[in-house]
Amino acid sequence: MNEVKKLVGEALSEIISSAKSGGPKVKVGLMASGSELGAEELARGARIAVAQHGNVIPIMIGPKISGYDDLKWMETPECDADIAETLSAALKDGSIQGAVALHFPFPLGVTTIGRVLTPGRGTEMIIASTTGTSATQRGEAMLRNTIYGIATAKALGNDSPTLGILNVDTAQPVFRALQRMKERGYNVNFGESVRKDGGALLRGNDILAGAVDVCVTDTLTGNVLMKMFSSFTSGGSYETVGWGYGPSCGEGWGHIVSIISRASGAPVIANALAYTAKVISGRLCEKVTAEISAAKKAGLEEEIAALAPKAASTEEEAKSPPVEPTDEEIHGIDVLEIENAVKCLWKAGIYAESAMGCTGPVVKLSKKHEGKAHELLKQNGYI
Repeated sequence: MNEVKKLVGEALSEIISSAKSGGPKVKVGLMASGSELGAEELARGARIAVAQHGNVIPIMIGPKISGYDDLKWMETPECDADIAETLSAALKDGSIQGAVALHFPFPLGVTTIGRVLTPGRGTEMIIASTTGTSATQRGEAMLRNTIYGIATAKALGNDSPTLGILNVDTAQPVFRALQRMKERGYNVNFGESVRKDGGALLRGNDILAGAVDVCVTDTLTGNVLMKMFSSFTSGGSYETVGWGYGPSCGEGWGHIVSIISRASGAPVIANALAYTAKVISGRLCEKVTAEISAAKKAGLEEEIAALAPKAASTEEEAKSPPVEPTDEEIHGIDVLEIENAVKCLWKAGIYAESAMGCTGPVVKLSKKHEGKAHELLKQNGYI
């Protein structure tokens, strides 16, 4: 009877402790070496995480630092290879449930989903993605980044995140692919630009204002955005705000490893640990699997195939019809497709020119051809 009381007491104590700390305790490994700001910056970040986020148990992995005996350690020699090997082994054997690392050898198909504090309105926004490579082709990568960004938002507790696509190369074809998937049942909730013309394609104003919950972009652009958002007050030498470059996502990938920079300061390191713990508790890997399954049912594979670069055409080069005044513009064509869109109209006897408007590339043409041109461009997949 006393043993039963003891077990019940321990269980109640654990429940109360979990409630006070904001959720179940989560063990998150942290590389304890490699920062340009010194090893103590990493340890300070872990200490802040313990103080501010009671559900996080940082496990320092690396050579032990004097004065930080209050933290838990997996000691290794001062060697990047030993630290990486110990971290990987701890993930595999379950000693830690996730990790925050300054570098990690992700396989092709795995990318990280960052999180920033937008300066315009002080709101949080997910950047999908920031490191790694979700696919070798840009269109497929951005489409997959969308899925992983939505899954990450759901793991954070947002079941219907608003989504926008940064207006970079291939944004328009990816947006059209998502629209078709939505028509087939994929639950994507498009957000709106803060600019007068609205729409789900985002400009610089939108990411500063945090117009959406999830901003989709290519990884290299996302990486630049992360660095600018996190360190614009320090001139780039010290990342002061944000949650780091985020947890890893990929089809069939079963680990949660978040990335920070060698310039990430203690506040960002603490937030990265908390971000990692939260998506672990939110079952991120399961959310990714479910999101991919839903996307595939709505035609993901077909859209990926459609986004693949087309082989060079062997058709005779289109010739320009006689020049006409161009008093009308057609928007919504990707910059990588704009010249082919113009030639599509030339083949139909419609004079057109490519130009760059304030919202991106446009096709200029005579207003009298606008209706037919819209129909042709839509039939050929340009709008």
